[in-house]
Amino acid sequence: MSLFSAALHPNVGLGFLILGASLHDILTRLKAEPQRFPKLDLAYSQEEPVTEPVILTLPANGIRLQFDGPEQRLRLIEVLDFTKNRITYQDKDIAKASSAQGTSKSPRAGKEVASGPAFKNVYHRLFGPTYAGEYIPPGNSAGVVGTYILSYPGVAFSFPVPASAYSPNKDVVSLLSSPASQIATSAAVFSGKSWAHARGQLWTEVLLSVKSAVLFSKSKDVVPDEISLVKLHGGGRLQLFKKWTSSSVWILLGETTPQDLVAELGPPDAIYRKNDQRMYIHKTRTSSHSRSRSSGAEYKRPDDLTDTDQSSAPTGSDESDDEAIEDETVGNVSGECFYNYFYLGFDILISLPQQPSRTPPSQMHLNEAQLPGAKIIKSGNPDRLVATKVILHANVPGSYPFNRHRRSRWEVSYLSKTESDTIIDSETPFDEIEERLREEWKSNYASEDDAKRRQRGMVLNRGWGDSPGSSCEFLGGWEDSSGGIAAKKLDDNEESTTTLYGFPGLVFEVLKNGYVSAVTVY
Repeated sequence: MSLFSAALHPNVGLGFLILGASLHDILTRLKAEPQRFPKLDLAYSQEEPVTEPVILTLPANGIRLQFDGPEQRLRLIEVLDFTKNRITYQDKDIAKASSAQGTSKSPRAGKEVASGPAFKNVYHRLFGPTYAGEYIPPGNSAGVVGTYILSYPGVAFSFPVPASAYSPNKDVVSLLSSPASQIATSAAVFSGKSWAHARGQLWTEVLLSVKSAVLFSKSKDVVPDEISLVKLHGGGRLQLFKKWTSSSVWILLGETTPQDLVAELGPPDAIYRKNDQRMYIHKTRTSSHSRSRSSGAEYKRPDDLTDTDQSSAPTGSDESDDEAIEDETVGNVSGECFYNYFYLGFDILISLPQQPSRTPPSQMHLNEAQLPGAKIIKSGNPDRLVATKVILHANVPGSYPFNRHRRSRWEVSYLSKTESDTIIDSETPFDEIEERLREEWKSNYASEDDAKRRQRGMVLNRGWGDSPGSSCEFLGGWEDSSGGIAAKKLDDNEESTTTLYGFPGLVFEVLKNGYVSAVTVY
């Protein structure tokens, strides 16, 4: 294993580990170098995986990374073991291998390696004087050694200080110059003027765009504009907000063309074509669930269908392509495919135009010109391929498709009729989502029993490989090349099951802990 070497940039990051980077991006990069990063330990809350922090530890490299739950952005970088890496600042080693600093022998190479940065090296040679830090006393009465945090803007070092040696009247130089306290045991990289200031807003601060840090990492990679939020306005209308800007992009299902998508979002990361008719039988249901034969219109578009792949048509192929659709396939039904935007967090089905889902009852009083997205220019060619379905992925830790996509955050905007209404979004437990949607659509059902019957769940097993659904199924088998990580299943079983629940225009894939793994908008 090669030693992890990285340059420290306070307030920015450590090498390619940039503050604000997504969990998906970091995991994909780490898994691409298994020799350099042989082990990845992921810790998260099974009960609240999208609200509590996600912690990624690299035990072989002495590094720990902490991400917030809702956005899954890197918030804190910790160096826990300086013997397993080489950290530099302005081309100078943070920790020097010398007897003055305390060293240990490397069992593999037989060479001296530094056990940690010396206070003198940090305070005098590298970062210079700073304000007095804070002392954290031992955690229990039996402890004898506390921790002194020496903080600079964007970086902090932890030094062990015996409780008997600490005094608030001592200056930092006198306190940390003793032999017992002069070697730092860990370091942290964060965003803020000091650690005391940063930790109060560590999980909520709006971080700068990763694009602004590209010059530090000297990367030539093109970083696409991020989509921070997708607002679902009903009736097949989606509004995608670009992070760090005031602009948004509209997707009108049945109207937006592949050319529109490429112009606004860039080319997809992959294109997937698949023929899957395993859920086709459910399309024969009538909207009244009677025994009568379905009409042609009902056969094509039942609103109560819980199939998450109802827009698929036979393509005669099962392949993935990284390039944009060829011109000759546009306008041909055989060109039906999924645009996979792994780094944006969603997939878009491209097919012949279909009538989008009905307008929500709360918007029925509005005329067409008043509906959200009504001013968007529409295409009038009925034979042209357009976007007909969008699948938003939550990237929930522990779920079967974890790290296939980055996390996509969404909000059902038509459920927030007043400012006092609770926002229903990607962090809301499904029980609450279901209750609000049933209330919204109750006028469409004959009775409460009829609503429950139509919205009953359909169990889906991800552990059996390809299965009809809104994430893994249309992307084929599980491939590590996509950045996927085999996380521990929520039920400690390789057969990971989820449940599908359908509402007009929306299909939710729900995990056993009650959180939404993916939502399909049609």
